[in-house]
Amino acid sequence: MHTNNFEAVPLKNLDEWEEDLLRRYPDPDSIATAKTTEEYRNYDNPERDTVKEFYRLNHQYQTYDFVMKKREEFLSFSKREMPVWEAFNFLNELVDDSDPDTDLDQFQHLLQTSEAIRRDGHPDWMVLVGLMHDMGKVLCLFGEPQWAVVGDTFPVGCAYSDKIVYPEFFKLNPDFNNETYSSKYGVYSEGCGLRNVHMSWGHDEYVYQMMKNNLPESGLYMLRYHSFYAWHREGAYEHLLDDHDREMLKWVQLFNPYDLYSKNPEPPDWKKLKPYYEELVAKYLPATLRF
Repeated sequence: MHTNNFEAVPLKNLDEWEEDLLRRYPDPDSIATAKTTEEYRNYDNPERDTVKEFYRLNHQYQTYDFVMKKREEFLSFSKREMPVWEAFNFLNELVDDSDPDTDLDQFQHLLQTSEAIRRDGHPDWMVLVGLMHDMGKVLCLFGEPQWAVVGDTFPVGCAYSDKIVYPEFFKLNPDFNNETYSSKYGVYSEGCGLRNVHMSWGHDEYVYQMMKNNLPESGLYMLRYHSFYAWHREGAYEHLLDDHDREMLKWVQLFNPYDLYSKNPEPPDWKKLKPYYEELVAKYLPATLRF
């Protein structure tokens, strides 16, 4: 599949999707202060048309076959191998100088998330989830278009829920008219469990696969489904869930406020934090990561 440059880069920067999430799911205590929560969910007249264009591309191209192709291409982790701390430097190449809202690099954003989790006294493995949850965005550095890296995730291979943002764009997707893929269960069965469901391709699945042997199950759910808003915010896809998914939901919901609301213009003091995080990473992760 070939895309032009606009299709590869519909957003001005990768943070635009997260900024849109803040408008869709505002925290009434700290976010929804300038206007009402109803005004945040403004799909008819969005503040940024680029977000709407992003989802048009995402919903049009994220087919079941596309996901299978990307899993085969990237989940062999044969692109590159590097030490963990070098991987953060690699991730920082995604800094966008045009972003008017922050001049913090990707690593500092991740530190803010992990520090917020640590301040609230959660287990150290959850602090590590905060540190690593956006590592999958390195897919952009391997030439992947934004719509295949960020965005709300959703199951492919079965009917699309109307709880997914901009569901009208799924009419552009070839799977929409596929007899199997457009049925309620599609290629799945009732109560099969999310672990047996293929999600739209992006940084969530990629980092989950990277970390799946190094973190507790609750942390892996946080990584794998933190962008699956139709499930953990809207309650969709109940027919595919099993009891394990329902038990793990509380962990995904615990993590998401830290992901959404931890950004702060003050950069973390890495000099003070470095010893703690070096010890934490060494406790759970191998010396090098494969990409």
